[in-house]
Amino acid sequence: MTNNTWSDRFEEGLNPEIERFNASIGFDIELLQEDLDGSIAHARMLGECGVISFDESIQIERALEEIRSENSLGQFIPEISDEDVHFAVEKRLIEKLGSLGKKLHTGRSRNDQVGLDIRLWLRRKMDFLDKELEGFQIVLLSKAEQSLNILIPGYTHLQRAQPLSLAHHLLAYVEMLERDRKRLADARKRVNVSPLGAAALAGTSVPIDRRKTAKLLNFDDIYLNSLDAVSDRDFAVEFTTVAALIMVHLSRLSEEVILWASEEFSFVSLTDRCATGSSLMPQKKNPDVPELVRGKCGRVFGHLQGLLTIMKGLPLAYNKDFQEDKEALFDVVRTTQDCVNAMTILFHEGLEFRSDSLSRAVTSDFSNATDVADYLVTKGVPFREAYQLVGSVVKRCIQQGLLLRDLTLDQWQEVSPFFQKDIYDRILPKAVVASRTSEGGTGFIRVEEQLNHWKNRFGL
Repeated sequence: MTNNTWSDRFEEGLNPEIERFNASIGFDIELLQEDLDGSIAHARMLGECGVISFDESIQIERALEEIRSENSLGQFIPEISDEDVHFAVEKRLIEKLGSLGKKLHTGRSRNDQVGLDIRLWLRRKMDFLDKELEGFQIVLLSKAEQSLNILIPGYTHLQRAQPLSLAHHLLAYVEMLERDRKRLADARKRVNVSPLGAAALAGTSVPIDRRKTAKLLNFDDIYLNSLDAVSDRDFAVEFTTVAALIMVHLSRLSEEVILWASEEFSFVSLTDRCATGSSLMPQKKNPDVPELVRGKCGRVFGHLQGLLTIMKGLPLAYNKDFQEDKEALFDVVRTTQDCVNAMTILFHEGLEFRSDSLSRAVTSDFSNATDVADYLVTKGVPFREAYQLVGSVVKRCIQQGLLLRDLTLDQWQEVSPFFQKDIYDRILPKAVVASRTSEGGTGFIRVEEQLNHWKNRFGL
């Protein structure tokens, strides 16, 4: 029995195993709504251009909407023999309309059709992801608002460096997510270009109007070169790159939460809503959410490498290799959205900052040492000289088991006569943080400015 998909050149049907291997219907059914949207626009354009009659275009459009309804009711279930979502829709259309249904494919190919569907699908998913990222930013902002006067140790090289406002720390991730959203918006511009009408690779002799379908489908422009239109997957690679950076930022924050939740840090407590236990050790509360987010980065990074590898050696124009882009892209979108959603829930209801532990942390180290050097600078001591003096003081304190706050005024003045009683107020953690008033710094006044900036940005 011949495969009705192909022309009469073929006398035999596919080997069943090759049919299964060749088919993509098992996963590209995800594109059904977009395939229907694109087909409706194409039918309408064919009618307006006089390629088919206006009445025929109306009949096709109505039948396509009926297929949409059948799908929502579970009555349209393609089989492996349908090969892909495009043929499945066309087959059902012909069943409903007879020979009229065969006219829909006039002036297009599966090559430009699949390129259209995947762009429509990705555009919709990108808009949803942008909203998800904004929602996470708002949750972080809310947490930051509550944390302006809570201090947290700041680290470089994972060594205590200088104290920070916790709000300042959280707002750093709001900034990262904003860059992610800007990259997403920029990539969307290149997604939002229509390939429809490029046909198989060379365009078509049918008098179609490509800009008409582009307008109907809310595209900004059309591809100007038909070869490029059907063979371009840069937009998929670019989106996956954006998604990979989103995952990097989520993973960095996840790593911090994992550290903060450990007994060694004890900066946060995990609530029962977002933590799991151990099957053996009853005392355990495990940070599964951030650990999973950290682990799922590998999926997205792997798909990025996979897409690049698919693309690197393909001659123009369309090649069957492109079938491999969909599962990767679908999983990138799903994984990234799931991770953003999980982290939003985690910060909304899954963790509580332990202000007592944080307070102890910022008062039990030498992260105020730079401020001692800055104090001497205000007295006229060159910074590099002040830096060396304070280094010697820290060394002596470590040897004697003291902190800077424990030194007597006489001990301070043995180091330098410039030290006065006001040094004690200067090295208090809140004073240290408050003094960082340079633009973008952690000083409370500056962080308040940032909080207000973001509240205005989100209309809060």
